[in-house]
Amino acid sequence: MSKRINHIISELEDQYLMDNDSLRPWIIGFSGGKDSTALLQLVWYALMRIPRELRNRKVYVVCNDTLVENPIVTDYVFGVLKLIQQAAVEQGLPIEVQKTIPRLEDTFWVNIIGRGYPVPNNAFRWCTDKMKIKPTSRFIIDQVAENGEAIILIGTRSAESATRAKSIKKHEIRGKRLTKHPHHHNTFVYSPIKDLMLEEVWYIINTMTSPWGADNSRLFQIYADASADDYECPTMVTDKSHSSCGQSRFGCWTCTVVKEDKSMSALVNKGYPWLKPLLDLRENMVQERNVSENRLPTRRNGQVAVTDEGHNQGNYTQKYRAKLLEQVLIAQREIQIDRPHLELITNQELVAIQVIWHRDLCFEYQVSDVYNRVYNKELDMKKNDEKIQKEIALLKGVCEDQASDFDLIQELLIMQKNKALLNRKRGLKDDMERVIEKYLKK
Repeated sequence: MSKRINHIISELEDQYLMDNDSLRPWIIGFSGGKDSTALLQLVWYALMRIPRELRNRKVYVVCNDTLVENPIVTDYVFGVLKLIQQAAVEQGLPIEVQKTIPRLEDTFWVNIIGRGYPVPNNAFRWCTDKMKIKPTSRFIIDQVAENGEAIILIGTRSAESATRAKSIKKHEIRGKRLTKHPHHHNTFVYSPIKDLMLEEVWYIINTMTSPWGADNSRLFQIYADASADDYECPTMVTDKSHSSCGQSRFGCWTCTVVKEDKSMSALVNKGYPWLKPLLDLRENMVQERNVSENRLPTRRNGQVAVTDEGHNQGNYTQKYRAKLLEQVLIAQREIQIDRPHLELITNQELVAIQVIWHRDLCFEYQVSDVYNRVYNKELDMKKNDEKIQKEIALLKGVCEDQASDFDLIQELLIMQKNKALLNRKRGLKDDMERVIEKYLKK
């Protein structure tokens, strides 16, 4: 077993030094799970063998945080990433940690509570693209733009499943280590541990000292406590050919694609009862997904979405979105009794949700009202109110008695701010032209 592992380390060393003048950066998808941990350890050992003056190729350890990852895994992974960055600096290695997150408009809660997307299922799995593929793809594209090419190292193993074995065989070129990425130009994929068996992965983790000083027994214990199947959900996904979260060990705690979250259930039963509100919330989202009164008869694009039996299949109603927001905040309040630092939904997401509700012309429900009801306190919005009032007073002074001018400019400003907040400038020009045309016809 040790000979086989030493062979992989030697191969990594050779590949790192190959075509060194191109300086194509290595990008390692790191989930903190067993396979990506084993991969990074082997890469680390290979770099240590290389003389310092030849360590010119940058190695990025990229971890994608969907913002709804299993809290147990997130706490562990973030701690490990901190150790990796510190150890890399101390040991003079060209390793740099990068975290990627979805854009505000692509987060889970902004899409579900804000836009009213139904929670994902096998027929409508919008989450992987928005929350995993896009954030990682943006980082890869930036590296290719800067360096011309990039090499992605992944911890995928043929022995994990028949699906993964088939995917690896499909893309590999016999006799070559690198394969072309199916979707990114000038990007190559390298799978150094594709032939390792499960026992060999655990051998690396349990018997070989972590070069960044982590306690790998914690990782082993997490797997033991969450005893479900043998796969963790990859937290760096670069294309849809990667295995989905459908049979994952560790993935998003909100995942409604799977019938049952076995890992979360196991953790609740093995010493983490504070996770139960998350388990219950996920179950509620599954049960309430296809209830007709929770859904609109149309989708956001105006397309009719009603079955022959009269069952609504459109987006969530505003009433249900407000109800779901309340459920999320109640679950957050409950887990914060034991884990005060944990947030299920961020303040930025709350603001974005309110913006979308206003853009959807929904004024019956207010995010602040739901928040204040759950937490029994008032959101401090005085500073923002004062700023807005000053802007309005200044605008009115400029427009003097021209009320229509004031209304037009105010509406255009609100539109621009909303677009900027959600980072969606596309269509702003057309929207502004429609508003101006509306006022010209008055």
